[in-house]
Amino acid sequence: MNHAATLTDHYPTRVDTSEIQDRRDPVVWPGRSGPWPDGAVDHFATHGFRAVEGVLDAGDIREVRSEIDAVTARLGPDERVIRETSDGSVRSVFAVHELSERIASIIARDEIAGVARQLLGDEVYVHQSRVNLKPGFAGGPFYWHSDFETWHAEDGMPTPRAVSVSLALTPNTPFNGSLMIMPGSHRRFVSCVGRTPGEYHRQSLKSYRPPFGTPEESVIAAMADEYGIEQVTGGAGSALYFDCNCLHASAGNISPYPRSNLFVVFNAASNELGEPFAADARRPDYLATR
Repeated sequence: MNHAATLTDHYPTRVDTSEIQDRRDPVVWPGRSGPWPDGAVDHFATHGFRAVEGVLDAGDIREVRSEIDAVTARLGPDERVIRETSDGSVRSVFAVHELSERIASIIARDEIAGVARQLLGDEVYVHQSRVNLKPGFAGGPFYWHSDFETWHAEDGMPTPRAVSVSLALTPNTPFNGSLMIMPGSHRRFVSCVGRTPGEYHRQSLKSYRPPFGTPEESVIAAMADEYGIEQVTGGAGSALYFDCNCLHASAGNISPYPRSNLFVVFNAASNELGEPFAADARRPDYLATR
């Protein structure tokens, strides 16, 4: 039974006809102070994201990269390790905050988790963590989507009261597959067409353009015309904080230079996951902590 049977679904998706609706919930929630000044918070509320340089130092980056190498070697063919379909290179490693105490301690810092508490107006927990790797010459693209659409449909996240932080472990440049985002798109919710198949995560995590949970091209074009597209670049150690409902995507990496990011999603403690709104079963805990 999906969650919609027991709780009103204010963000219906995986439907017959796509719709664009206004967001019903705040972007920034009151009640918590934090590291960011008012101007930074206002920028996030307006644009849906904010990039900050120097959140991690060189020592942090070395430690995280070393931890990821060790975790990947230890896991071997584990399902938490997602590989590129083209050449078998590692694409993502999930639940890294559970696999490495050092990574867990870094993302708990005030300039990372503290910002999430400030924006969400609540205590937070890690909904999902992963390392995203785009190796030189082989890193694949990822199509336009809203993370909240997936987490709502497949994980039972009731409202978009979550924030993502992408921490750059390498420079994110215009040519190595850095993130593209539509500023302001977080204020609209785009429902997607189709029905979620069983065990869909096994397909969607490896697909460059998943068949379900991605908006139609006409909708993407309309949203891009309204909001524009901004490419977010930054040096190693920079952080991109973005609202869970922003439409975003990334191109492939055919440059010689790898792109690696530590990605962590903070959910408000009061935004507790239930049963999926548009799927028949929960995804594994390494994709959606409960």
